[in-house]
Amino acid sequence: MEVQNKVHPSKQQLAEFTEPGHDEPIYMLNLLKFKEKASYEDNRETTLSGREAYEIYAKEVAQHLEKVGGKPVFGAEVSRLMLGEVEDLWDMAAIAMYPNRKAMLQMITDADYQKSAEHRTAGLQGQLNIETKLGGF
Repeated sequence: MEVQNKVHPSKQQLAEFTEPGHDEPIYMLNLLKFKEKASYEDNRETTLSGREAYEIYAKEVAQHLEKVGGKPVFGAEVSRLMLGEVEDLWDMAAIAMYPNRKAMLQMITDADYQKSAEHRTAGLQGQLNIETKLGGF
């Protein structure tokens, strides 16, 4: 299995995400890998590490989630791999709940969110963002 961390979804992933008929709550599992040093797209000078830039985003995103009826559920440092093999381990895992896909799309297209997301992009080397739904157990 090949794993590729990314910062933004592909066109196909975004098209599939916006398909109608998905009105149930979703839980987005985020596996995060930070840059050593933050780098902003506008080339601003910074002394922040990637983790520190992402922490700014994480504090702000809770308010953005609340605006659309979502909430942060879980966040923790990745300490080790218990089972399986990967070339490089992620730094952090986080889960956010959204009432539905439309709510998440509403959040990420909001201008205030996009301003906060500058810190996300500056801090992340890449991530896996895995959509999950309750049930199954």
